[in-house]
Amino acid sequence: MVERNASAIKVVSRKSLCFFFTTTTLLFIMSWLFVLRSTRSDSTQDAISQLISTTFDNSGSESSSQSQNSESSFNNRAILVNTKTQTHDIPKCNTDTTTSNDNNNSNNSSIIIINNNKVVLKVFMYDLPSEFHFGLLDWKGDEKRKIVWPDMKTNVPHYPGGLNLQHSIEYWLTLDILASEFPETYPNNARTVIRVKNSSDADVIFVPFFSSLTYNRYSKTGPHERRSRNKVLQEKLVRYLMSQEEWKRSGGRDHLILAHHPNSMLDARMKLWPATFILSDFGRYPPNIANVDKDVIAPYKHVVASYVDDQSTFDSRKTLLYFQGAIYRKDGGYARQELFYLLKDEKDVHFSFGSVQKGGVRKSTDGMRSSKFCLNIAGDTPSSNRLFDAIASHCVPVIISDQIELPYEDVLDYSEFCIFVRTRDALKKKFLIDFMRSIGKDEWTRMWNRLKEVEKFFEFQFPSKEGDAVQMIWQAVARKVPFIKLKTNRSRRFFRSVYGNKDKGHKSIPAPANFW
Repeated sequence: MVERNASAIKVVSRKSLCFFFTTTTLLFIMSWLFVLRSTRSDSTQDAISQLISTTFDNSGSESSSQSQNSESSFNNRAILVNTKTQTHDIPKCNTDTTTSNDNNNSNNSSIIIINNNKVVLKVFMYDLPSEFHFGLLDWKGDEKRKIVWPDMKTNVPHYPGGLNLQHSIEYWLTLDILASEFPETYPNNARTVIRVKNSSDADVIFVPFFSSLTYNRYSKTGPHERRSRNKVLQEKLVRYLMSQEEWKRSGGRDHLILAHHPNSMLDARMKLWPATFILSDFGRYPPNIANVDKDVIAPYKHVVASYVDDQSTFDSRKTLLYFQGAIYRKDGGYARQELFYLLKDEKDVHFSFGSVQKGGVRKSTDGMRSSKFCLNIAGDTPSSNRLFDAIASHCVPVIISDQIELPYEDVLDYSEFCIFVRTRDALKKKFLIDFMRSIGKDEWTRMWNRLKEVEKFFEFQFPSKEGDAVQMIWQAVARKVPFIKLKTNRSRRFFRSVYGNKDKGHKSIPAPANFW
C-alpha cells in the first residue's frame, strides 16, 4: 500500500514538474515577445513564430493552442498599430506618400486627412483691428461695421516689393487662412489649413500681426513721437492677447506668432515666450525664448526671379563660386571679410560688394544663373535670403554658417542639394577653393537636378498650391501640434493649486530656463 502511494506521488510529482516547466517556459518566451514587440523587424517575425511552434509542438495540445492564440493576438496588434498609423500620418515633402511616425502623431486626432495625403490644420484667427495687418498696407477696414479683413475674391492688398518681400511670410499665411473659407480658390481643393470660428475646435491660434512689415516701415520714431509705431503696436498686441480667454486657457502655448525679421517683436517676445514663433533663425533669441523644439523656421521669400526652363549645364556655368552682397558685417559675419581676402584674386570666383540698389537684383540674378556654386555665409544673423535666391537660381548653395537652422529640415535632407563647410575650415588658406574644385561634373549635376525638384517648397504664392512654401510651413506647424498639446496639458497639472480660482485670471510669469 505504501509502495503504491509512493509510486503515485512520483507520477504526480513528475507531471507537476513537467507542467511547471512548460508553463514557466511559455511565460518566459511570452515576456520576451512582449519586450521585442516594439523593436522587432519584419525579418525577425518569422523567426519568432518558428520559435513558438518549435518549442511547444512537443508540449501538449493545450500549450500549442495557447501558442497559436498568442501568435494570432500578436499579429492582430501589429495590424491595429499599422492601421492607426496610416490614419494619422502627416505627409512629408513628397505629398504623394506618407511616412509612419507614431511618436509625433500620438495626439494628432484633430489633424485630419483629405484625399489620404493632405494635412488640414484647423486654425482659429483673431479678428485683430486692421492696424495690425492689412492696414499697414494702406487698406482701410471698417471697425464700426466689424469689417477687418479684405475681400479675398475682389480686393487682395498688394505687398510692397524690394527687400520687404523677403520677410513677407506673415502676409502669405494670413491670405491663406482667409482664402481657406473659399475651397473653390484652390485647385482640387488642395488646402492645408482651414479657418474655424470656434477656438475650442482649433489646433492652433493664429495671431495676424505683420511684425516684420511693422519693423521695416515704422521702427523709427517720428519727429513728434515719443515711441515708434512699431513699439506701440507691440504693446497693444501684448495687452490684447493677455486679455483673451484663448491665451488664458493655454498660457499662450497654442498661439502662433510671426516674427520672421530678426529685429521684429524684440519688445514683446519676452512676454509672449510661451507661444510658437515662426522665425527665420534663432540668432537674436535666447534659447529659453525660442528654440528648435518649440518653434518653426520658415524660408525667406527669394528676391530674384525663379529660373524657369533652366537648360544650363556644368560647363555652361562659367563661374565656379559666386557671392555678391554686404561684405563687412558684425557679430558672426566676420567670416565674410576673411573669405573676401582669401578668394578675391581667384580667377573663377566672383566675390564683390552688392545691394539691391542700381540694378543689384538683376546683377545677382544673372550672376547666380551663370555660376555653379553660390556662397551663403553667415552675416549679422546665421541665415540670409541669399540661400533661397540660390535655390531659385539652381546655383548649388555652399553654406558657411555653423549656427544656421533650415526650414523643414526634419523632413528635407539639405545635403542632397547643398554643400556645408565649417567656418573654421573655410577660413583655412586654399581649403575652400580646393574643395570646390574637387567637386566634379556628375556630383554637381546630381545636386542641380535635386535643386529643380525642391525649389517649389520655397515658392510663396496666392492662392497656395500643393507643396509650396505656404503649405510646407503649415505642415511644419502641424508637426508641432502634439508637442504643443503635451506642453499645454502638462502646464495644467498644478494650475488650480498655484492660481486658485480660474476666474481670477492668468498671471504672466517669466520663462524658466529649461521649461521647453
